[in-house]
Amino acid sequence: MAVHRALRTIHTKGEGDMTDLTDWVAEEIRRSGIVQGVACIMARHTTVAVVIMENEAGLQTDLRDSFERVYPKGIEYQHNTKWGDGNGHSHVRATSLGQTLSLTFDNGAPDLGTWQQIVLIEMDGHGRDRQIVLQLVGD
Repeated sequence: MAVHRALRTIHTKGEGDMTDLTDWVAEEIRRSGIVQGVACIMARHTTVAVVIMENEAGLQTDLRDSFERVYPKGIEYQHNTKWGDGNGHSHVRATSLGQTLSLTFDNGAPDLGTWQQIVLIEMDGHGRDRQIVLQLVGD
């Protein structure tokens, strides 16, 4: 059983920014020399999410719009009351999707469907540096 770990810092542009991680993950799988196993991608932040989605402009807009319908900015969040930072909606949105994603890989490549990409979604109001951890385990 082999383990490979990689770190990456991504600078996001602000709320709703989506960064495709698919090529990075695929390259790290190739670099690792591990042929078959499990990949875990984790963002070290509570106001971003890591998902598998079809990364196209229409769906990106639909997803951003759905966040506002389901978790609107303009309502009271206890997080905002306690901390005064106004990003309660960002935490709730990111938590609903999750900061960690696991997927299998085989023949040295991610087991993704034709229209699936691995995407980091920024939920907070302004851009910042985000640390991403990738850990591979397999043979």
